[in-house]
Amino acid sequence: MELRPSFRHVNRIAQNTAPAFRYDGQADFSLWQKVGKETLSDLLGMSAFERCEDDFTVEFQTEHSGFTELRFTFKSEADYTVPCHILIPRRGEKPFVPVICLQGHSTGMHISLGRVKYPMDESDIYDGDRDIAIRAVKEGCAAITLEQRYMGEQGGTEKGPSCYSAACAATLYGRTAVGERVWDIMRLIDVLENHFDALDMERLVVLGNSGGGTSTFYTACLEERVFCAVPSCSVCTYKDSIVAMHHCCCNYIPHIGEYFDMGDLAGLIAPRRLVVVNGAEDDIFPKKGVDETMETVRSLYLSAGVPDNVCLVTGSGGHRFYADLAWPEIHRYIDR
Repeated sequence: MELRPSFRHVNRIAQNTAPAFRYDGQADFSLWQKVGKETLSDLLGMSAFERCEDDFTVEFQTEHSGFTELRFTFKSEADYTVPCHILIPRRGEKPFVPVICLQGHSTGMHISLGRVKYPMDESDIYDGDRDIAIRAVKEGCAAITLEQRYMGEQGGTEKGPSCYSAACAATLYGRTAVGERVWDIMRLIDVLENHFDALDMERLVVLGNSGGGTSTFYTACLEERVFCAVPSCSVCTYKDSIVAMHHCCCNYIPHIGEYFDMGDLAGLIAPRRLVVVNGAEDDIFPKKGVDETMETVRSLYLSAGVPDNVCLVTGSGGHRFYADLAWPEIHRYIDR
């Protein structure tokens, strides 16, 4: 891949920067994780958030042939309300494995629900296995969608998300878009624990494609209640992905490349389960960078003593979810 001139200098910086918190194989691994999580939390701006009453509200309930759907809202911050849907299977034994399904950089969470709202949605959903909530229910799990910040009902349009200016503005006040999305997901986990007794929260899965995969990955780094993380088309070296080509600014975390690459951060997820999904022809999270990342990830899981708790599944195409490849690996971890 030939770099655009505007990326050449910063990409050279990335190529020549050794992350300060890269695990050296000698330090106490649990201590390295502790300090690493504290550092990542600071970089994401997590100290900007305060817990509040969740103000949980069910807006409607609908019966479908295979599941019961509830639309609900909650407050993740005192002045910020998050809309969600939960799909609970009508068959099978409770408690159900909960799967938080995070749509990518798209027109909204209706993509995860497999619902066409705008003309471009149909190809987005069906050409890329992006109806991930519907698939989760078919796999016998309860599926939860959340409208991520700056997308869909939270500021997007029929043309897509409205991240760019708002995410930049957030950095003026010590926030990052990634941190805001992680905070909302963490508070959603609180809501699921407190208000839904049909869920087996000890086997919580978080999964997502593209921008949803990014949110999945960083949430799993900080949130130990995530039993299995499934980031798709999002885990790659920075130098080969977001420091090599145009991406929305919601991907960027100031200073993070000085401390970690994505492979290093995966060590914060161990010993919990991690299924990394990618496409061999993905042109924005290239296989070269994914393979390099996975070398680091596997070495960290080996250091944690759980080499079998991480895997990579690679589809033959481009930037999509690859549900048929991912779900057998998810079941390998969640089935008892």
